[in-house]
Amino acid sequence: MKSTWAAVTAILVASGVTGFQFPDCASGPLANTTVCDIQASPPERAAALVKMMNITEKLANLVDSSLGAERIGLPPYEWWSEALHGVAASPGVAFNRTEGPFSYATSFANTITMSAAFDDDLVYKIATAISTEARAFINAGLAGLDFWTPNINPFKDPRWGRGSETPGEDPVRIKGYVKALLAGLEGNQPIRKVIATCKHFAAYDLERWKGITRYRFNAIVSSQDLSEYYLPPFQQCARDSKVGSFMCSYNALNGTPACASTYLMDDILREHWNWTEHSNFITSDCNAIQDFLPFQHNFSQTPAEAAAEAFKAGTDTICEVPGYPPMSDVTGAHNQTLLSEAVIDKALRRLYEGLIRAGYFDPASASPYRSIGWSEVNTPETQSLALQSATDGLVLLKNDGILPVNLTGRSVALIGHWAAASRQMLGGYSGVPPYLRGPVYAAQQLNLTYSYASGPVAQTNAVADTWTTNALIAASKADIILYFGGTDQSISAEDKDREAIAWPEAQLTLIQKLASLGKPLVVSQLGDQVDDTPLLANKNISAILWAGYPGQSGGTAVLDIITGRSAPAGRLPVTQYPAAYIGQVSLTEMALRPTASSPGRTYRWYNASVLPFGHGLHYTSFDAALGNLSSATYSIDALVAGCKSQASVAHLDLCPFVSLPVRVTNTGKNFTSDYVALAFAAGEYGPAPYPFRTLTAYARLRGIAPGQTKQTELFLTLGNLARVDAAGNTVLFPGTYKILLDVTVPPASQLEFTLTGSEVVLDHFPQPQRVKSL
Repeated sequence: MKSTWAAVTAILVASGVTGFQFPDCASGPLANTTVCDIQASPPERAAALVKMMNITEKLANLVDSSLGAERIGLPPYEWWSEALHGVAASPGVAFNRTEGPFSYATSFANTITMSAAFDDDLVYKIATAISTEARAFINAGLAGLDFWTPNINPFKDPRWGRGSETPGEDPVRIKGYVKALLAGLEGNQPIRKVIATCKHFAAYDLERWKGITRYRFNAIVSSQDLSEYYLPPFQQCARDSKVGSFMCSYNALNGTPACASTYLMDDILREHWNWTEHSNFITSDCNAIQDFLPFQHNFSQTPAEAAAEAFKAGTDTICEVPGYPPMSDVTGAHNQTLLSEAVIDKALRRLYEGLIRAGYFDPASASPYRSIGWSEVNTPETQSLALQSATDGLVLLKNDGILPVNLTGRSVALIGHWAAASRQMLGGYSGVPPYLRGPVYAAQQLNLTYSYASGPVAQTNAVADTWTTNALIAASKADIILYFGGTDQSISAEDKDREAIAWPEAQLTLIQKLASLGKPLVVSQLGDQVDDTPLLANKNISAILWAGYPGQSGGTAVLDIITGRSAPAGRLPVTQYPAAYIGQVSLTEMALRPTASSPGRTYRWYNASVLPFGHGLHYTSFDAALGNLSSATYSIDALVAGCKSQASVAHLDLCPFVSLPVRVTNTGKNFTSDYVALAFAAGEYGPAPYPFRTLTAYARLRGIAPGQTKQTELFLTLGNLARVDAAGNTVLFPGTYKILLDVTVPPASQLEFTLTGSEVVLDHFPQPQRVKSL
């Protein structure tokens, strides 16, 4: 069994990591060479470096723990650094093990919670803070320049163990998140602030389920689903945001391991999306290349053959997890003439050009980021932003009117496995936060009178019950019960998929016993979605909040919402499915549309949710309305012709259609609140079956006071109105289109327009060629 991220982190804490250092371009062997000449172009500098290396040195620098080349003054470099929602423990990142500078970094809400805020400006601010803290670690020699984030595989099945690392199930939401995140991480200067890595390319959303593992899983995906669902976030990364790096995934796609797929890495990524401007590089996921061997994908027979297949297909560096042989045999691949020096040189040029564009060989005076230090880590601003990332992403699922509640002068019971939480609030790929403020801490800061009792996590009713007695004692003393439960990383995580999506049995039993006391009961859910049907139907359960993984200030965020210091406005970035869903479709089924054997996936194709994608309640009422369009009819030919005349629009799917005004009035009397405007398209146009609705645009309006009206504009593109045909082509079809505001039925507001003329292909999808298969 391979090491998961958590296991690797434990190894690092025990053994330490190699420190980062910039090359010596002042007096070392590289001084006065083209490599260190900031007037030369990055491709020239990278080519000069590779030319200086002998074949032994070249082979030593094709894996994540690159050895460098002492002879020419090239330091060792670790390519594996992490920063999913803050600088995180990883082979390339070292935290000071004693108190003091660099012993921690800000830990924001994890991705799924951050995404639920539906605010890309907030995502940009958080990403900017993360990259600033990352640069501080880099300048101190404690991190590398490239970070393996973000995880942008769509979260289509609630069982997937890594879904909480992603922005959710909808490609349009993910693309907006990714665009904002990459802008904040990589910056807008000639020198990249850090190199971000979009992962995992592609069709990866299975860990370990009923004996099937990600290391040998062959994802069978149609061109239509690949183009329409699995690839749009990566298109944003490559074609539109021009990210510095990609990671190819463990799984195979239609018979070929992703890290050996020329169709993915050349035909689509580098050629169709033109991801070649900066000789960007691709890393394998860790040990993904050894998965080519007979005991997993059975694609290659020896480690040497596997390494050769990966590099020839377009992978540029191989990640290896220490202690899990067989390691990649790059040297054997070359010595057996399976891997040419020309291919090796191309990979190295891509890798080091990436570092050059991040200022690796530049003097500190030439970089806008080399002066960043410890004083810019965990500032009052990032602390506030961490709290906001949690508060804004909290989703109110149910409220009978109990919330917000004034707890002054009332006794409170804090019950459940994360009531006194520590690292549970962080989720996966986390670093060392400066503090962990759970619900008990927050209650103390509010000077509440409270009693506390822990609770079960994944236990069944067959396990000895050590929690109910204490929980009922605590509850008996209280005027109001606050239960903190749900899932955590012990239930669903990397290398661990769920086989059930109902509430864990022992937790549900405890909740029902607490509810039977007849006292106000508020349930706050950590982690992934569970089927809330029994809680929604129970009149003795007053309210339900979903927190996901809220980060270092999660407890403060939840108590702020419960007491009304903040108002909830988050929306679910995923569908909440009924527990029976898992018996209706296999986790290995990659198709989205409903069939005779599948009910369909995501809100676009599945219409029997417990709570829908985009659901979220408020403490006030809103009147939200769409403005009028300039016309009720639009010619497709005229729209496309107008787009082609605009030199600033590089791709037809990015052509602007309309700017859609939205007016939102707070019709309540007591609470100022944000409101997330979600615009969906619906209609019978394009290929059948037709989706129920498709997200086209969103925006968060902030701080709408009682009686106040605020306006925003939602920008619709031709691509977001288009459908994808069976061949994977993005096509704008004639027909009658409806735009629906919000997820309520009926919608808060809607309008119609008609597109006339002939269908037009906005993007021709590359067709798969015959390739070596499993």
